[in-house]
Amino acid sequence: MSDQTEHKSHKKEYFLVFLALGVLTLIELFIPGTKGLSTFAKGSALTFLAVGKACLVAYFYMHLKDETRYMKYLAMVPISAAFYAVVVVLESMFR
Repeated sequence: MSDQTEHKSHKKEYFLVFLALGVLTLIELFIPGTKGLSTFAKGSALTFLAVGKACLVAYFYMHLKDETRYMKYLAMVPISAAFYAVVVVLESMFR
């Protein structure tokens, strides 16, 4: 018997992720020029979009979706630390 496995093409999946990243980038380009939004709202929206794009890249292009549960947990540690840092900075800004 042969230990060879069939290769599954990911072209369609990668293309859809690429399109999603492109749409998110277009949204990011229009946010700074949006009238009626505060600087804080614009910054928050841009930050959330950037984090979303980073998660998409990590999950699909860095193949986190194929990793074990432990490795996914390990990848979440820096993300949760960054989230904590943002909360601390925001808390200190509004004191």
